[in-house]
This record gives sequence, structure tokens and C-alpha cells, in this order.
Amino acid sequence: MKTITRNITTLLSVSAIAFTSSAAMAQDLSITITNLTQGLHFTPVITAAHTSDNHMFMIGTAATAELQAMAEGGDISGLASILTNADANISENPAGGLLAPGMSTSYTLSNDAANTHLSMTTMVLPSNDGFVGLDSWKIPTEAGTYTIMLNAYDAGTEANNELVNGGGAPGVLGIPAAPGGDSGSNGTGVTDTESNTMIHIHRGSLGDDMSDGGNSDLNNSIHRWLNPVAKLTVTIQ
Repeated sequence: MKTITRNITTLLSVSAIAFTSSAAMAQDLSITITNLTQGLHFTPVITAAHTSDNHMFMIGTAATAELQAMAEGGDISGLASILTNADANISENPAGGLLAPGMSTSYTLSNDAANTHLSMTTMVLPSNDGFVGLDSWKIPTEAGTYTIMLNAYDAGTEANNELVNGGGAPGVLGIPAAPGGDSGSNGTGVTDTESNTMIHIHRGSLGDDMSDGGNSDLNNSIHRWLNPVAKLTVTIQ
């Protein structure tokens, strides 16, 4: 009887350890995203913890329809649906709207052990199809605070004509808006073609210094940018 008791006790102890280990692998990620630009706004942000074989986007590949909708019009609903169906843990629109230049937003992403990688994206305004992105960053298992500098990418789905005309729906050429109210008007367009149709590093806006006419509706002293454009801080308890 004593032997049986010891065996049962040992089995219970092993089960308890396994449960504790599994619980310890679950993580709450405290995240802050900061807009580092002078004159760009970010549309609603979507962040996801997911498995290693899932991606929001991949550099050098064609954009999905869901990424195109986000990059051209700031619509994150398609990405959210795909990620939810893939059992990802997601956070949508933590800033409650646009994230202005120089501003930050902080939020908590509750995660489980199966989702080992972190991705994030948000559209850059004003731009035709520019977006900020983090692709499948491996979440550290060690507690601490980690800082990641983020680049702006071009989805490759639309020519960068730099005309603010209310466009934004996939297939409708143009920029939805310039939230700072500091764009020009009546530009003729920088270009009507896109030679690189794969996701790639964004060249940045060219702009001009004309409030009326010129090639671009963007202001070259306000809307120009160089990478990185954002900073992501992730704290793991």
C-alpha cells in the first residue's frame, strides 16, 4: 500500500509540474508603439501573436488582398479575420483611431504558449500603399524589455502618385487623406506605374513645395521620411 501511495504522489507531482510549466509559458506582452515621424499618421494598428508558419506579410512576396486593403485604406478587418481563424492572439486599434506624429500608444496582448511569433502592421498616411510592419519576430522566453525599430514598406499594389483624392479602396488610385491638413492639391501625379509589385522597402514620399499644382500633393518639408519610422517596445513579465 505504501508503494502505491508513493507512486500516486509522484504522478500527481509530475502533473502539477507540467501544469505549472505550461502556465508559465503563457505570456502577457506589454507593448508600446511610438510614431517616430515628423508629419505622418498611422491608421488603426493590428498586432498578433501567432505560430511560426503564419505571416501578416512577407518582404519580397506579393501582398494578399487583406494586406492590400490595410496598406491602401487602413482596413484591418480582413487581416483580423485571417488571424482569428489561425488561432492567433490579436490586438486591434489600441490607439482608438489615428496615431499622430511623435505619439505613442500602449496596450497588453494576452498570449498563450502555442503562439511564438509577433507581427504588427499599420498604414502610413498620407501614402498610396505604405505601411509600417513587423514580420514574425520570435517572442523571447526570457523576461525583459525589448526594443524593435520598424521600417515602412510599400505593398507594391498601387503606383505612388502622391495625390490626395479620397482614394483608398483597393484598385482606386490615390491617397485617402492627409490627416494633418497640410497637403497641397491639384497635383498632376508623380507616377502612374509601379515597377516593383512585391512588398519592398518604401522609398519615402517625394513631395514638392507647391500648395497648388506641381507633381505631388504632399509637402516635401513635412511628409518626407526615412526609415525607421516607428519603435516597438515589448515587455515580457
